[in-house]
Amino acid sequence: MPSEMKRALPSLLRAALWFMAFAPAVFAQTAAPAPAKPFRIGWLSGGAGAAYVEFVNAFREGLREFGWTDGRHFVLVPRHAEGRLEKLDELAAELVSIKVDLIVATTPSALVAVQAATKTIPIVMVYGPDPAEAGMVTSLARPGGNVTGLTSLSVDLSVKQLELLRALAPAITRVAVLWNPANPWHPTAVQRVRAAMQVMGGHLVEVPVRTPDDLEVAFKTMASERVGALLSLSDPMTFSHRARLADLAVQHRLPSMHGVVAYTEAGGLASYWPNDVAMHRRAAAYVHRILGGGVKPADLPVEQPTRFELVINLKTAKRLGLQVPATVLARTDRTIE
Repeated sequence: MPSEMKRALPSLLRAALWFMAFAPAVFAQTAAPAPAKPFRIGWLSGGAGAAYVEFVNAFREGLREFGWTDGRHFVLVPRHAEGRLEKLDELAAELVSIKVDLIVATTPSALVAVQAATKTIPIVMVYGPDPAEAGMVTSLARPGGNVTGLTSLSVDLSVKQLELLRALAPAITRVAVLWNPANPWHPTAVQRVRAAMQVMGGHLVEVPVRTPDDLEVAFKTMASERVGALLSLSDPMTFSHRARLADLAVQHRLPSMHGVVAYTEAGGLASYWPNDVAMHRRAAAYVHRILGGGVKPADLPVEQPTRFELVINLKTAKRLGLQVPATVLARTDRTIE
């Protein structure tokens, strides 16, 4: 476990204990009465709209569980940056200008953009780095502003993903990390991965990508650097082009580790992440309490995932000629065959 995470554990544990103690009372729900007019819920993501259909459906399903009906209780107002993170500021400002009642920020970059655009409209984040460490909330237990929701603790997860990648291919000492400099949590994640790699005694090659056109060049760089495996940090751009990313990794004979499981379902070798569909469904509970119950975001604790899923694509392992170690298979939550 990285030293930064050890230092953070006391505050994280306190927040987790606070949430476990008070969650039943905070989220005890009854069906929402229909408002005079439907709430307009802004939905901001950095990726392509088509890539987020499953997540949007999970969110809608979560609202239905609280008795919300689309068109009667709420209208979703989606805005997608289509992988161009520089558009997020404009899209966030647009949602604020049309006076939506709440904004769901589905990615860290979307959260940064919408938090800069408004300090009054409630914001529910779905996942991202530790928001207290990033200065986005006062604390996990008492956010204190207009932002609350869920965190995946993704910065520290990147180190765990590196460890699992090394376990999958223990003979490999040169690993590339694919990251987007425009993604707000990636620079910190790269720093921690770099430090962890030094402790492991390997060599890390940092390969930045900003657009889909950068992917081909990135893999040429990996080839010239003679890397043997790839750690891909989750990002809206690569998420929207995850099948292409997976194909390129296989073509270059690189075992790849990812975050969101959809990368692995698209052909990546492995992923380690919370259940992202469940997190989008869970975000509906925050929306219900804020819009339906009048609770302020400042008073709703930020929720952390309690379970992470390791998924391995055995079809991809076969294409790579990789024998997955039995010790890793024993830890796997799901395999794709």
